[in-house]
Amino acid sequence: MGEPVASASNLTKRFEGLDRPALDAVDLTIRPGVMTGLVGPDGAGKTTLIRILAGLADPDEGEVIVGGVPATEQDREVLGYMPQRFGLYEDLTVRENLDLYADLRALPVEERPDRLAMLLKFTDLALFQGRLAGKLSGGMKQKLGLACALIRKPALLLLDEPGVGVDPVSRRELWAMVQELADEGIGILWSTAYLDEAEKCETVFLLNEGRILASGPPQDLTDKIADRVLRYPVESDRRTVLRQALDNPAIIDGAVQGGSIRLLLAEGAEAPKPDAIDASGPSRKAIPRYEDAFIDLLGGGPGGSSELAQKYPHTPEHDRPAIEAKGLTKRFGDFTAAHDIRFTVPRGKVFGLLGPNGAGKSTTFKMLCGLLRPSEGTGAVDGYDLLTSGADARQSLGYMAQKFSLYGDLSVQQNLSFFAGAYGLGRAEAKAAVDDAIETFHLAQFLGSNAGMLPLGYKQRLALACAVLHRPPVLFLDEPTSGVDPIVRREFWNHINGLVERGVSVLVTTHFMDEAEYCDEIALIYRGEQIAIGSPDALKEDAGTGEASMEDAFIALIERSDAAREEREAA
Repeated sequence: MGEPVASASNLTKRFEGLDRPALDAVDLTIRPGVMTGLVGPDGAGKTTLIRILAGLADPDEGEVIVGGVPATEQDREVLGYMPQRFGLYEDLTVRENLDLYADLRALPVEERPDRLAMLLKFTDLALFQGRLAGKLSGGMKQKLGLACALIRKPALLLLDEPGVGVDPVSRRELWAMVQELADEGIGILWSTAYLDEAEKCETVFLLNEGRILASGPPQDLTDKIADRVLRYPVESDRRTVLRQALDNPAIIDGAVQGGSIRLLLAEGAEAPKPDAIDASGPSRKAIPRYEDAFIDLLGGGPGGSSELAQKYPHTPEHDRPAIEAKGLTKRFGDFTAAHDIRFTVPRGKVFGLLGPNGAGKSTTFKMLCGLLRPSEGTGAVDGYDLLTSGADARQSLGYMAQKFSLYGDLSVQQNLSFFAGAYGLGRAEAKAAVDDAIETFHLAQFLGSNAGMLPLGYKQRLALACAVLHRPPVLFLDEPTSGVDPIVRREFWNHINGLVERGVSVLVTTHFMDEAEYCDEIALIYRGEQIAIGSPDALKEDAGTGEASMEDAFIALIERSDAAREEREAA
């Protein structure tokens, strides 16, 4: 494989105020031409490790070598670094960002035309050179970030969660691009919250609480649990059956998958009888995934019951739809962001909006929340028409935005108190709601911390806590689990599924296609149009993917829509 392009030996890093090291005696090797994965829960130390490898921070102990010299002394030409947060200039165009990075990296003037033309072609951004970076979709932003990291061809490419907030189509494109770079001999470290991405890496380092728990080919871990992953067919409410199964001590993780639930048994546990978990038939072995091994190594998931749901009042039964979209259309000048969107969400159901970045999902969300006035059509929430009874409709819903939208310069306590007041809760009621939120979402240790400085998983917990303070009957969750680790994702879906059992109705968007399996119905939006609607199983059937994954169905339906568009344009 050749000499390592980067290595860490006994790497330790401490931060003042923390009771344990951020990194604790970490050993890691990155070799040329190899896709190396880095995974771990929020706060595990992944970003700290990448920043030290990039020479942006000094270790307290140990040795970090990049390109044959200490990381802080390395020649910047050997390194490409793409940070977790979009680090480019949103008020500059695609081309202006590339030109700026060419200046910063001192790319010789005579090399620039060929290098920039190659990068624009490689990232498929040539047609968007004049577009402001802030106006790009999530996938295109990540491609631009990658292009800027490659202004000079590096020997080492550090990617800090490049797939966060990116739809499945763009993630596949991004992965293919990076794999092509590995094939050219570049050593790549890919940090990710998507465990299916880690599964494709040649070697993976699993980091938790600053320590490496496992390293090596993903198959090494999945082989250890091969006999403990089972699928049970379920004909009744799969979410409820899953919750009950996860409260069984023999089961340490699980998920809904098509017409069944997929369970991970504890080591040494016997498989439950079908009638013990309300399954409709005997179990059969399922193919283990790296995510299963990840959860197993961390000691299992968070169980099945939701503390939030247990404290939530039952939503009164009624016949009116919880959410209605009736021909919703939104135009910005000549651009139509969403056109004739139509669906109905009954009480106590989960409705998913899926689609690539920039498809119109968030625009639809904002129209239904009363944050955007539709150009045509109307919507209703909890029976209240958004055009004639907007205030009542907004009071009936809780909204969690795609981007962290709380007040970053206020503390956790101040955010909770502010939103309790904004929702009109009285003093005693507000205090009880805030105290419940602190306990339910484990926020006590962060009460005095500025919300903008929280780890991502806790930011998302705080955002959900604020959205449910007034116990609304309808929830709008726009990519609530984007970028968080699998443990936090399971915790969120425990809350969602538990609330639905209480009669709460949920409208959700997600780029995790396995999460789409929890939805009762899904609308697929693409290029502002609603191109398919139905249950997850119905969409798979429509896409012709049958027992394949929801991601395969998503991509098949997108490709079919593109083919139909090309036929219409050719006619």
